[in-house]
Amino acid sequence: MSAADLVVADATAREWQRFKLIPRVSCAGNLDLDPLLNENLEQWPHLNELVQCYKADFVKDDCKYGRYDSVAPPSFRSQIFEGPDTDIETELQLCNARHSKPEETTEDDMPSTSGRQIYETEPCASSSNKPCSLSPLPAYEPAFDWNNERSLIFGQRVTESLPATHISGLKITVKVLSLSLEAGLVEPFGGTICLYNRDRREKLSEDFCFRILPTEMQDAHISLDRWSVFSLDAPSPSVCLLIQLEKAATEEGGVTPSVYSRKEPVHLTEKEKQKLQIWSRIIPYKEPFAWAMIPLFENNHAGGVGDAVSPSSPLAPSISGSSSQDSIVEPTSKLALEGKLNHYSSGSSVIVDISNLNKVKESYIEDSLQDPKRKVHKPVKGVLRLEVEKLHNDRNDTDTISEGGSMNNELHGAELNNGRHHRNSFDGAHSYLNSSAVVQKNARQNGQNSNAENGDNFQAFDFRMMTRSEPFSQLFHCLYVYPLTVSLSRKRNLFVRVELRKDDADIRKLPLEAIHPRDWSTTLQKFVHTQISVGTRMSCFHDEVKISLPALLTPQHHLLFTFFHVDLQMKLEAPKPVIVGYAALPLSTHIQLLSDVSLPILRELVPHYLQESGKERMEYLEDGKAVFRLRLRLCSSLFPVNERIRDFFVEYDRHTLHTSPPWGSELLEAINSLKNVESTALLQFLHPILNMLLRLIGDGGETLQVAAFRAMVNILTRVQQESSDGAERNRFLVNYVDFAFDDFGDRQTPVYPGLSTVWGSLARSKAKGYRVGPVYDDVLAMAWFFLELIVKSMGLEQSHLFYHNLPQGEDVPPLQLKEGVFRCIMQLFDCLLTEVHERCKKGLNLAKRLNSTLAFFCYDLLSIIEPRQVFELVSLYMDKFAGVCQSVLHDCKLTFLQIICDHDLFVEMPGRDPSDRNYLSSVLIQEIFLTLDHDDLLQRAKAARILVVLISKHEFDTRYQKSEDRLYIAQLYFPLIGQILDEMPVFYNLNAVEKREVLVLILQIIRNLDDTTLLKAWQQSIARTRLFFKLLEECITHFEHSRAGDSLLLGSSSRSPDAERPVSPKYSDRLSPSVNAYLSDASRHEIRLQGTPENGYMWNRVIPQLSSPNQPYSLREALAQAQSSRIGSTARALRESLHPVLRQKLELWEENLSTAVSLEVLGIIEKFSVAAASRSISTDYTKLDCVTSILMGLLSRSQPLTFWEAFLPVVYNIFSLHGATLMARENDRFLKQIAFHLLRLAVFRNDSVRKRAVVGLQILVRNSFNYFKSTTRLRVMLTITLSELLSDVQVTQMKSDGSLEESGEARRLRKSLEEMADVRSKDQLNECGLPVNALEVSAEGSTDNRWSWVEVKHLSKCLVQALDAGLEHALLGSVTTLDRCAAAEGFYKLALAYAPVPDLHIMWLLHLCDAHQEMQSWAEAAQCAVAVAGVIMQALVGRNDAVWSREHVASLCRICPIVGTDVGAEVSAAEVEGYGASKLTVDSAVKYLQLANKLFAQAELYHFCASIQELIIPVYKSRRAYGQLAKCHKSLTNIYESILEQEASPIPFIDATYYRVGFYGDRFGKLNKKEYVFREPRDVRLGDIMEKLSHTYEAKMDGNQNLHIIPDSRQVNADELQPGVCYLQITAVDPVMEDEDLESRRERIFSLSTGTVRARVFDRFLFDTPFTKNGKTQGGLESQWKRRTVLQTEGSFPALVNRLLVIKSESLEFSPVENAIGMIETRTAALRNELEEPRSSEGDQLPRLQSLQRILQGSVAVQVNSGVLSVCTAFLSGEPATRLRSQELQQLIAALLEFMAVCKRAIRVHFRLIGEEDQEFHTQLVNGFQSLTAELSHYIPAILSEL
Repeated sequence: MSAADLVVADATAREWQRFKLIPRVSCAGNLDLDPLLNENLEQWPHLNELVQCYKADFVKDDCKYGRYDSVAPPSFRSQIFEGPDTDIETELQLCNARHSKPEETTEDDMPSTSGRQIYETEPCASSSNKPCSLSPLPAYEPAFDWNNERSLIFGQRVTESLPATHISGLKITVKVLSLSLEAGLVEPFGGTICLYNRDRREKLSEDFCFRILPTEMQDAHISLDRWSVFSLDAPSPSVCLLIQLEKAATEEGGVTPSVYSRKEPVHLTEKEKQKLQIWSRIIPYKEPFAWAMIPLFENNHAGGVGDAVSPSSPLAPSISGSSSQDSIVEPTSKLALEGKLNHYSSGSSVIVDISNLNKVKESYIEDSLQDPKRKVHKPVKGVLRLEVEKLHNDRNDTDTISEGGSMNNELHGAELNNGRHHRNSFDGAHSYLNSSAVVQKNARQNGQNSNAENGDNFQAFDFRMMTRSEPFSQLFHCLYVYPLTVSLSRKRNLFVRVELRKDDADIRKLPLEAIHPRDWSTTLQKFVHTQISVGTRMSCFHDEVKISLPALLTPQHHLLFTFFHVDLQMKLEAPKPVIVGYAALPLSTHIQLLSDVSLPILRELVPHYLQESGKERMEYLEDGKAVFRLRLRLCSSLFPVNERIRDFFVEYDRHTLHTSPPWGSELLEAINSLKNVESTALLQFLHPILNMLLRLIGDGGETLQVAAFRAMVNILTRVQQESSDGAERNRFLVNYVDFAFDDFGDRQTPVYPGLSTVWGSLARSKAKGYRVGPVYDDVLAMAWFFLELIVKSMGLEQSHLFYHNLPQGEDVPPLQLKEGVFRCIMQLFDCLLTEVHERCKKGLNLAKRLNSTLAFFCYDLLSIIEPRQVFELVSLYMDKFAGVCQSVLHDCKLTFLQIICDHDLFVEMPGRDPSDRNYLSSVLIQEIFLTLDHDDLLQRAKAARILVVLISKHEFDTRYQKSEDRLYIAQLYFPLIGQILDEMPVFYNLNAVEKREVLVLILQIIRNLDDTTLLKAWQQSIARTRLFFKLLEECITHFEHSRAGDSLLLGSSSRSPDAERPVSPKYSDRLSPSVNAYLSDASRHEIRLQGTPENGYMWNRVIPQLSSPNQPYSLREALAQAQSSRIGSTARALRESLHPVLRQKLELWEENLSTAVSLEVLGIIEKFSVAAASRSISTDYTKLDCVTSILMGLLSRSQPLTFWEAFLPVVYNIFSLHGATLMARENDRFLKQIAFHLLRLAVFRNDSVRKRAVVGLQILVRNSFNYFKSTTRLRVMLTITLSELLSDVQVTQMKSDGSLEESGEARRLRKSLEEMADVRSKDQLNECGLPVNALEVSAEGSTDNRWSWVEVKHLSKCLVQALDAGLEHALLGSVTTLDRCAAAEGFYKLALAYAPVPDLHIMWLLHLCDAHQEMQSWAEAAQCAVAVAGVIMQALVGRNDAVWSREHVASLCRICPIVGTDVGAEVSAAEVEGYGASKLTVDSAVKYLQLANKLFAQAELYHFCASIQELIIPVYKSRRAYGQLAKCHKSLTNIYESILEQEASPIPFIDATYYRVGFYGDRFGKLNKKEYVFREPRDVRLGDIMEKLSHTYEAKMDGNQNLHIIPDSRQVNADELQPGVCYLQITAVDPVMEDEDLESRRERIFSLSTGTVRARVFDRFLFDTPFTKNGKTQGGLESQWKRRTVLQTEGSFPALVNRLLVIKSESLEFSPVENAIGMIETRTAALRNELEEPRSSEGDQLPRLQSLQRILQGSVAVQVNSGVLSVCTAFLSGEPATRLRSQELQQLIAALLEFMAVCKRAIRVHFRLIGEEDQEFHTQLVNGFQSLTAELSHYIPAILSEL
């Protein structure tokens, strides 16, 4: 056990030590009764009572105001909430590393306003994998202050500080340091200092006497080092120090005092010095020398002496108020550090040099000092040095101090220098500071002790104590005598001796030793002398004589004054005084607070000089005139000046000593007349009067009891009203009950039986309807006082009973009240309850106060009497206020419960049945729940608050830290959760603040519960369990951590009415309402950070914008700023206005609250899943919706790093236990959410979070292997979620040049997806708190691992592909309008990437289709529609629920090869909730087939249309939709007709043109060095496509980039191109037919191949390029070679996109002669084709004639003969012919002969076809043919014979 625990244990064990004795400290000097006069007090009971009252120790009940020791608060860790783009964790680690060294020193500046220490931050130790065990409550109530919470209870009792001698705000200490005179300090000086009010011309304190000796006369044994302490209510400019100096009386003819005040410098000769010294040793009489008046506070502000030196001024404000008195002030800044003034020491002393000492010229008295007519005295040439210090009495607030002027704030700010302002300490008791003890000053460096440590201080008596209206708490009994003037007819050197005599019988008898000496000896003296008044008729004195009075004054006690004259010159011996006369003053006749008296002077004293009878015989000076004037001041707490009080005391004595007649009517009269005593006197003697009345109530007869009780009520009511400080319980009365009342210290029977009997009978009389007068209402108003007296009386009796005979270590037994007394108390309680009930209905405030009083009565009794008896009282109360009652009554009931439940014993409050230990808690829960169902919003808030405070109190109490205690408390409150679950609408009806209060309670209770109780709660019904988890979901929602950017507007509740406006500003919605109070409190007291912002990096780092110079440092400035910018109403503005340290605290608390709640909920879920695994609770086992809904709630909110650390192991365990259920189709939605959030976390920049996301994904994969043996279904799920995530995540970011690039998020996501398939991830498992074999999957009973890295890699690759497609699409964002091809490709890639998910696949295909339609690429758009239909058909065939078969899918595949033939499990796997089945129907397939049909028709690709119609027909057949079938067949007819039409056209039909485009240059990015074949509309020529592509790509280039077009179609060597320049190579290409012979040397004429209907599906293309061997492009026929290039594309046209990548390129070369042969063969073939083509009817002759004429004209007309002729010239003449191989020569000749033969045939046919108009054209043809034949015969003689 720790020491603290032992103390607590001991305190509880020795309960009877509840009463603490606090010794009184006397306030001034020796206040004991004079031992000489200390007669036997027993014969004066009232004196005995008074002395007892002032001397007894205070008795304080330590438990009365509750005892509460808080545990040391757990540390808050800075919670790191990472966003996708933050890595605060790393930043903090770096920061901590950087700042660890300089930072160690400045950690202590946290403001704390509560008794509970504020939690500090500490860096998050993320090494530990265990979830942070912080409970939500400390973070919700971080500033929990028990005292403060209690103070909010209506009628709360507030403890008062110790009754002091007087409540003084200020103490001034003065010490005389030295006197230095210009002439030299040769003789001793004395003097007095007192406080003086110069406006009112009155002394405020008694004199402090001091002496100053020249160095040679100083005695080493006598210390002069003495401080005087003066008390002052408040600083005021009129308060001064009056200093009066005295010296030895001047010798006649000696050195006069004027040497000290001459203008010219004076130097005393040695002889003079000796003379002075000897004279001062001989002469004992003093004369006044000089005086000075020093104002303590300046006029302009009440700063003055010892004001804390303001940082701006080098000196303290001047001590003197007026400039005529030039005093010099020098602050003692020896304490100052490094030249800065230390203006935070608790006291600030100043050295005061007083140079304006006025020399006393003539006799003077204090009253004449400020007389304006008074002549100015000569100043003394010298300086008196004092040290003055101002000290605060810690108990006072600024308000009480600043009555006399605005107390300089700096001084009071000393307490706040760290921003800590003092509240009560935990045990509810103030740290009492005795008013008489002075607050210690800092010890000075020169070793001088502070005044408080010296026991020899002089406490100057404060005269205002006698006029203050407050009870005397000290024993003092003195008379101050001031002889003023004596006026005689001749000049004398006069002084007066003062003494106190007991009687006048014997003149020679010595006077009493009662006079306080002027030197500092402690023994009282028999007489004292005044100063001497030299050579005047009118002698003036200003001495103060202090006399201790006897305890009881008799008429014989008197003062005797003896007047002496002395000659002040040295003769043979020292001068002898001569008696001049006497004066006597009987004390009992003149004793008053302050009286001026004039007396005649007797020549001689005779025995019995006081008696009137002897007066005639006596001889008087000055004819018996009253020539001696004096002043008396009585300061006594024993002798009441008020006659009525004196009468009461006398009658009390007579009654007590039984000397009065037994009926005691005089006593009754005296008691009744007390009500007429004026209030000051009544208050001053309040304590003794109350004690005496209580004694009479306790043991007087009934009449006397009632009279005393009524008088007491009357007095109390007057005290309450006349000295009201606005408090419900007057502080004087509280002090009496709490401290002074001791129940006669066990010297007599206790008070409580008598008191309760008298009061009870009065209450019963009222209840019976008798008239009891107005006193009864006063009794009710003062009920608190009587009830507290009764309780204290019982407590004292209990402690006296068991004080001696309790064995060590045993608890004190409760006090058993006697049956009669308890019955009496019950009846009284009942009567008071009735009053509360009745008066509440009338809405009287008194009723609510009385209600609180009764609650406190029960609260107090719980610790003293048998709890069962208290139970009787409480149950009586609950019966009276049972059920739902009026709002006012209900409020009273809540307050009652709130007060009682605050008791420590509350936990064990018994009920009627001995086994029922929890009566009170069940009542409390019931009532609070009733209130929550109430409409009164204020009451609802109050009810919720009561429970939270109660739970917090238990949670933070050092006594309840054991787990069994916590469990007990949790079980005590657990029924509350049951009630809420039974009545959920009540909970839902609360507003947000109330909900949070209730939820925190629920979490706290569950946290401390044991598992068995929790399981029982889950075993009742499925619905109830579900509701339980609904509450947890509410917790997650209501305590979610909102980022700083979120809206923080006021009034989270939409229904909070105006009446409910919070009193304190609302800084935070999430935390407890008390935090707002704490923050506004802390802001009010400006916090000063010790560290400047440079080294106070703490908030500089976190909130960099705050270091700006205009950042307000105080709430005042901040609110002013907020007002000016019109944001005063929002919580955001309030937050901004907080000091950075406070704001950081607030954020820290909110973070920790959110974290603690999340972790708590996570822990509960884990417990639940374990319980569910054993099937021991009632829940829905098919879906486990309780678990899934909570996990989804947690994941969807911002969570800190600590949460993620704890999250994975929990999820792993839950999946291990319930994987089958969670992975089942019913939980698709949950699985999708989990996948989504894991992917979301995989984007995070913080590595800890990202790593955990990857492991989380692996856990999903593991479960997929475990339950499905493959990842197909999970792949679909992840693909879907990835697609959803990509719509949220920013995958691109803007570069500085305005273009887009891949964002960090996308890079991190890719990295995470790749890591998922990384075999080395086992190390990560350990770091994330999982076992190393967490990913192994083995079926039951087998050892083989189902986990397959290959499959995981495939999964990862698919996801990365989808990510890349999305990224690429996003990067195109800005250029989609320009580069339509790229845009289409973006959609295409997305469609491919999302192929596993039919919905997404279809979605992107349709986007692609729309894009193509916009570009009017009909064929491509049609292909998209076909692809969509194909996806649906595959799914339907896979499900066997359609009219189609695999053959149909295959035929569709022939149109669009992307439609795969693999119809498998993929589609069924793709059935995820919200995706799949709904869209995949036969009708949707038909819809897209029809769209494809329409688009193909627009592209005029009719043969495709035919195939599609054939797929639609089976559907209508199966449905017998004959109308639709008819339409289909009709459209088929149209299709075939269109095909015929295309074939019959003389101009061959071309559906598109094709171009090969090569890209070269870095700026093309991925296109660089790649070749594509573009499919363009049939009317696009080479120039058009060049222009289009140039336009597209130039727009993408920067201004400084050039785009070049390579003009020919040769092979490009990329290395030879100019770097930094972009090149395009564009070549027209021809599609290649399936059966075409590519090695044929003929020239290709495209129309030759279009004769038959065939699918126009092309994936090969060719183009011919002429070249010569000498490097030139063109040459003569004999040197002209030809290269034929064949290109193979990736896929076939028409495709889903406009361009396809060239994946293979081959080339053939043809020699010049082969070229020539090819050219001739081509023409031959064209003519033959025309001749042999069959024509259907004669009507077709016309088109045939036209085409024949065209071909013939190009072959034999004279002007174009050059073609064939040039071949002959080139190859058959001379040298070339010899170079040809014979085979080539023969082939060439054969080709020429065949060409000529076909021409001849064609001319004949032409002749048959022509009419008259073409005869001339025919003649030309014949002539041409003949001349050509003749020309050729030169080269080929055989031609003539052939033709």
